[in-house]
Amino acid sequence: MLFFASAFNFVIHYFTDTFVSIKIDTMKLLHEFKEFAVKGNMMDMAIGIIIGASFNTIIDVLVKKIMLPPLSLLSSGIQMADKKIVLRDAQLDGNGQQLVEEVAIGYGALAEATIDFLIVGFTIFIVVKGMNRLRSKAQDAKDVTVATPKDIELLSNLEELLIKQNELLESKLK
Repeated sequence: MLFFASAFNFVIHYFTDTFVSIKIDTMKLLHEFKEFAVKGNMMDMAIGIIIGASFNTIIDVLVKKIMLPPLSLLSSGIQMADKKIVLRDAQLDGNGQQLVEEVAIGYGALAEATIDFLIVGFTIFIVVKGMNRLRSKAQDAKDVTVATPKDIELLSNLEELLIKQNELLESKLK
């Protein structure tokens, strides 16, 4: 009987400790998630994903409806997505049913995807370049055309005070 009581006691303590450990880990995880969400990282990421999806639609229309039709005219009306190298033709039976699928390398689809990629990459490059220019102006405390963030302004003032302090100390030592 004593054996069963101590085994039962062990099981109770084991599961209680495990439950408490899981509860503490869950609380830590929830706390970290709350910090992540409150800092704005999650909202920035969600906004970026939504804008990215919308931007993808715009680029898709730009490539397929604006850029590729003139290219199609230059190539005698052939659609770029239909361009392929056929390795094996489809085989049909007497009733017109397909027995074996066509095997082909669709380089036209690759060309369209490459054009999509280049347009998206170039557009993102232009946006990031513009944002970096604005950020560098905002971090320049002497540039009055753009509002400087308070932390950059305070660091700039601190730097100026340290320079003055060093100049005073150097003049006293001479």
